[in-house]
Amino acid sequence: MKPRLLITGANGQVGWRLQSMLVSLGDVTALTREHLDLGDLDAVTRTLHDLHPDVVVNAGAYTAVDKAESEPDLALAVNALAPGRMAEELARTGGLLLHYSTDYIFDGTKLSPYVETDSPAPLNVYGLTKLKGERLISASGCDHLILRTTWVYDTRGKNFLRTVLRLAREKEELRMVGDQVGAPTWASAIAEATASILVKSLSQRGTKGQPVKGVYHLTAAGQTSWAGFAKAIIDDYRTEYQAGQEDFDLVMRSIHSEAGPEFSQPLRAQLVTPIRTEEYPTPARRPRYSVLSNAKVQTAFGVKMSDWREQLRLALRTAIRG
Repeated sequence: MKPRLLITGANGQVGWRLQSMLVSLGDVTALTREHLDLGDLDAVTRTLHDLHPDVVVNAGAYTAVDKAESEPDLALAVNALAPGRMAEELARTGGLLLHYSTDYIFDGTKLSPYVETDSPAPLNVYGLTKLKGERLISASGCDHLILRTTWVYDTRGKNFLRTVLRLAREKEELRMVGDQVGAPTWASAIAEATASILVKSLSQRGTKGQPVKGVYHLTAAGQTSWAGFAKAIIDDYRTEYQAGQEDFDLVMRSIHSEAGPEFSQPLRAQLVTPIRTEEYPTPARRPRYSVLSNAKVQTAFGVKMSDWREQLRLALRTAIRG
């Protein structure tokens, strides 16, 4: 019998991509925030009780990092108490929880990629609530996989990639933070890796030698700054846009693609100027260094994440050329 899989946050960047990636693994139910508000803990319990999933892939989260500073209770409910409630229910039924966490549980003072056993020290409310979620899941005793990722973007939704493209259509110069370093990671790459991890976990679950529980880092390889990411977005967009303009059919496909018509428009921006974090103050402090090591997930599941620049090029090519 096929396992029953429940995806939360189905309209989010990763959640939306997961729907097509996981459909071959079992019977998938994908719930958006309108179907399941993770801020309503009773609704979380009720939903899991009614659907009785074998696997919950929790892609829902409170991700407004700056807004979380003024809404700590809501961020805590969505990022910690809700996954904790899921874990309690799955511990009772024997289900598996796959949950996404973040590089923001670290303070960014390390000068080499963070490994799973490094001590967390969040700088902001968002990071604190995600860390609390990890700990509640672990304490529940349920079978779980926690995947920490970084700087997630997609060609749909609200994210850095789309913000840069919007600004690049409006301005000739973009000023972007150049002293925060991380690994931009495409939501589609996360979803694809998640599918591979679940295939192996479900096939060998409970057998000797295969860890079912645990924390794993899952990010693109390589590293860059926000300014470097912005420059790469503009450069790679122009390359793919120019190639697309040579074929009218490609242009028409781009206009009507899932990514939206903005991926068929030229850019004005000619320069990306790196600035210091202090020149762009935000309510929430960010870690200066957010690179995570993928060594553990590669050893355990054979998942090798491609370089962030390769992911970006593929994401833009898919959006522009279809």
